[in-house]
Amino acid sequence: MSKIERFETSARMSHTVIHGNTVYLAGAIAERLDGDITAQSEQALAEVERLLALAGSDKSRLLTTQIWLKDLPRDFAAMNAVWERWLPAGAAPARATCQAQMADAAILVEFIVTAARD
Repeated sequence: MSKIERFETSARMSHTVIHGNTVYLAGAIAERLDGDITAQSEQALAEVERLLALAGSDKSRLLTTQIWLKDLPRDFAAMNAVWERWLPAGAAPARATCQAQMADAAILVEFIVTAARD
């Protein structure tokens, strides 16, 4: 039976959980919430990269991504521009993007990722 590894764990959640060769990330948001959708997307994806590296994976190994936007009609195109620059060619995961009421009104985007590792 595969063991379960947890990283950056609190009483409420773990930022990263690994089971076998699958890496599950909690929602990643920007470090600074005063930026626009471009800045917040860039920062949140940098956090995804950091967490994947901690787990022994990287953005070329994405399996699925859920993207939550505070304002889908307004921010979808700008977020996608950041996403497409960030994502390696040929590594697009299965993906869904939805509009959501965020836990903090200043959060514009959140990325939830599942990835593989060797």
